[in-house]
Amino acid sequence: MRPSHIALAVLVTAIWGVNFVVIEVGLDHFPPLLFSALRFLVAALPAVFFVGRPRVAWKLVVGVGLALGVMKFGLLFVGMNQGMPAGLSSLVLQIQAVFTALFAFVALGERPGRIRLAGMVVALAGIGVAAADEGASGPLLGFTLVVVAAVGWGVSNVLTRKAAPSAPFTFMVWTSAVPVLPLLALSLTFEGWDRDTQALASLDWTGAGIIAFVAWVTTLFGFGAWSFLLRSHPASSVAPFTLLVPVFGMSSAALFLGESVSPLRWCAAALLVGGVALASLAPAPRNRAVQRVDTPAPVLPVEDYEAHASR
Repeated sequence: MRPSHIALAVLVTAIWGVNFVVIEVGLDHFPPLLFSALRFLVAALPAVFFVGRPRVAWKLVVGVGLALGVMKFGLLFVGMNQGMPAGLSSLVLQIQAVFTALFAFVALGERPGRIRLAGMVVALAGIGVAAADEGASGPLLGFTLVVVAAVGWGVSNVLTRKAAPSAPFTFMVWTSAVPVLPLLALSLTFEGWDRDTQALASLDWTGAGIIAFVAWVTTLFGFGAWSFLLRSHPASSVAPFTLLVPVFGMSSAALFLGESVSPLRWCAAALLVGGVALASLAPAPRNRAVQRVDTPAPVLPVEDYEAHASR
């Protein structure tokens, strides 16, 4: 990769890492489910009226939108609102690579090789260490919700792989539109009309800037840049850069939010990042029909739809 493209890849992963800090700040302005709904609403509108319709079965568009928007981001925002630290959230979400491999084996028949399996075991050990650290010093419920959010991300990865959209940006915009109404309904049910209307009535420039950042910078710019890199280089050359996301996430959380990083958390980070690296850089799995598949789902970035481009 040329130096300018390497710099772009690092910039995108830095944005996705810092995004966790922005989410943490945004939760001071919005209830978590409403925050997630606004993020997808701004990402989808007005682009949905200009990109055309996706050439993908609607059930897959809806499936990916619900898995990513409602399950992954909804639970992530709620988990962080329950006290899950921003830096640790950026790390724990990387376990989605393990769930993706498991679901791909069940649904698509992609058999992981020994190296990939070893990487999955190491990554799971990292999650165990992080859980032990968080259970001793933080809210275990928030940790659990973020892990389940990673499960939703894995489901959406497999559905996206099955959809194989020819126009990833169009697919991203339409899947962004799907979770808006379900998230709003959940917000009204669990967060209440009064809380939601109060948050919207008190919207200031800081809150608007946060929504714009998570919707336009991390999603639209990040996805567009990542898609450009994947069109210019093999996925195996681009995907490993996503290992920088938890590095930027944990360091920016420490810098801007004052989050401390315990020795156990550093140990968990080393195990998780190392295990995901093994799982991502291992040779491509083969399906049950011994049919060659394209590059396996790599270490997926922190933002939902940027992951679509890695197919």
